[in-house]
Order: sequence, then C-alpha cells, then structure tokens
Amino acid sequence: MTLDTTAVTGTDVVLSVRDLSVVYDGADPVRAVRDVSFDLARGEVLGIAGESGCGKSTLAYAITRLLKPPGRVASGEVVFHPADGPPVDLSTLHGEPLRRFRWNRVAMVFQGAMNALNPVLSVRRQLADVFTAHRPELRRAEREERCRELLDLVGIGPERLSAYPHELSGGMRQRVLIAMAMALRPDVVVMDEPTTALDVVVQRDILEEIDRLRARFGFAVVFITHDLSLLLEISDRLAVMYGGRIVEYGRAADLHAAPAHPYTVGLLRSFPRLRGERTVLHGVPGSPPDLSRPLTGCAFTARCPYVFDACHHTDPSLRVAGTTRAACLHYDPALRPDGPPEALRAGRFDSGPAECAVEEAGGDPPVDTTGRQPRREAAEPPQASTDPVTAQAESAPERDGAAPETGPWPPTGGGTR
Repeated sequence: MTLDTTAVTGTDVVLSVRDLSVVYDGADPVRAVRDVSFDLARGEVLGIAGESGCGKSTLAYAITRLLKPPGRVASGEVVFHPADGPPVDLSTLHGEPLRRFRWNRVAMVFQGAMNALNPVLSVRRQLADVFTAHRPELRRAEREERCRELLDLVGIGPERLSAYPHELSGGMRQRVLIAMAMALRPDVVVMDEPTTALDVVVQRDILEEIDRLRARFGFAVVFITHDLSLLLEISDRLAVMYGGRIVEYGRAADLHAAPAHPYTVGLLRSFPRLRGERTVLHGVPGSPPDLSRPLTGCAFTARCPYVFDACHHTDPSLRVAGTTRAACLHYDPALRPDGPPEALRAGRFDSGPAECAVEEAGGDPPVDTTGRQPRREAAEPPQASTDPVTAQAESAPERDGAAPETGPWPPTGGGTR
C-alpha cells in the first residue's frame, strides 16, 4: 500500500506500520485487518475511525503485540523508532524483551475502563503493579509516591488510591487507565475508544486531559474511535477504515474540508452542522462486509451510490485524491479519465440504493460481493380484525407499560434491526 506523500519521514517517525494483515483462524478465517500501512510522528495524534467491525481494535492489539489466539499477524511489520537507538521490529520481540518493551515504549488505554480494571483490587494496588513489574528497584514508599503523582497528573485526589473501580465514576475510571498508561513515560500511547459510554462533558474533560499530558510529555497517540466528528477536533492526521483496510488517509483538516472516498463523505454527512443552513441528514445504508468471506473488488460496493462496473472486480489501492489519499477507483485515471463524479467532488452522498446510480449511468446492476446477508423488508402492518372481541382487545391501551393481553411477552418472531 502506498503511503501519503505528505507523511512524516526520517527521524520524525516513532512508529511505522507496513502492509499489516491480521487473521482470526477458524473454519472460516476472518481477515480482520488487510494490508494496513501508516507512519506515526513523534508527538502527533493519529486518529483511526470506522464502524464497529472494521478492524480498529484488532489493529491496536496487533500494534502492541497483544493479540491472542486465534488472532495472529499474517503479514507485514510494525517498527518502533526510538530516539536513542536503532529501529526495533516488534515481530522479533518475545518473552522478556517483549515484556520490557511494553509500557516502557508503547502503552495502551483499553476499551471499557470497568472491564480493563480489576474489580477486586484497589487503585493503589493496580498502579503499583506497573512499578513492581517494570521498576522492581523502587522501594515501597517510592512506589506510593509515584502512584500519588500519577493520580495528580490526571486530576484525581490521592485519597482515591484506596478506592475500588466500582466506587469511581466512569470518567474517573478512564482517568485511572490514562494514568496507568503514563506511569513509565512511553513514547506511544494507543487509545482504544477511551471516551465510549461517557457523556459529552466528561468526554471533553478527558480529551483536554490527554492533550495537556501530550503537550507536557511529548508522546504520540493512536486514537481509535467510531466518532469521526471527535477525531476531527483532536487529530493531526486521520485514517478511515472500512472492511479491514484504510480507505482514506491524510491530514485531518484536509479530510474534513474535502473528503474523497464515498464512505468518508457518508460519515461526514451523517452528523449535523452547528452553523449554516439546515440540511437533511443521510446515514450510510446497508451493513459492513462479512470479512470471513472472500471479497472481490471494492468492499464498499454494495453500499456506495457511486459504484460502477470496475468496482465489482478491481481492488482499489490508496492513490492521490485531491489533498488526501483514497482507495477509490474514481481516482484511477485509467478507469476514470474525467475524474470522480461531480456529486462526489461536491461532497454529496445520495443514500439511495447503488442500483440507481448504476442504472443512471447505463451500466449493469451491481452484484453483491461482500458476502453479507440481504436485508429483510419490514413486515406489512397488521390489518384491523373484523372480530369484535379481538378488535376490542387490540384497541385497548397498555397499562403501566405492560404488554397487551392479546399476545405473548416478550413478542416472538422476526423484526428489523
């Protein structure tokens, strides 16, 4: 995969990922991450956005060498570039060298603080465990002092050292995880959905805390979330993932101003603007592809309003698309000498079915190569009964939120999600 020509190079790079692929083995192997490449500069924030199931968290675990079977890195490399030594290929680290590398050089803030923290150990014990494992020369009093300093770093009083996770608010638990990641002053911190399930006010506090700590200690951040609007605020560079791959990559400001890939356009057009005229919001229809099945052509074909014939059988690679790079065949001059459609250049995402876009262009209807199940149509509303007893029961109001007496509860049968 060709990288962004504006990517950082030379001594600025702290972490480089090249053609990384991750597979979950099984009867139907899942290619969760496919040929991902990027560079991370010292002190920058790289945001990685995408829907659930696109491979974001798997990528985070692969970078930090935390994948557990049946997951495995099938190909590619992750190289760490320390400021005080030669590059380190993480795939060559095993046993004690790998244990020393983790948390000293690359740390991680895990998704779901309540699950990441041990519910039966105090905050003091969990913070001290980091120093016990990685700084065994510290005396007990020194470990206690370092734990107090860590809580103070993230704005929590030292009296909370004796608290257990369930005694803390969601925001406090997330701050404890961030403090734990900061314990050994790493060069890179990978944050996997660190603000999920927090209200917007607490989210803002956490983001400001991360930015303050980054300015103070100079570490780089890989920030992973499904919330693209949040990443646009905090990221220097953005990578949008879909179907296990990066489909658009570039500076956050460029991607916001002129998105190139239809998927990115759809994401940006799905949340409201604070300024300007009111517009009708459109989501991205359909579902992500099934990565346990072979993908032919572009993974976004079944959901894309700009699909054309080559999309069904040609796998797009990242290429220059204005100010960013996008994995979209509309930017291949051999296939589209006139460039992308005017609507795509204008940043419009028509949420109608892909068949309409192809029919308007005079092409053949698309073939679903994603392996996903077809969507079920919503059932027709039931007709009113002609039986007087049944009609009376159907029209009776529900009492105190209880289910109607004319049918079982919970209701049985299918429905739409």
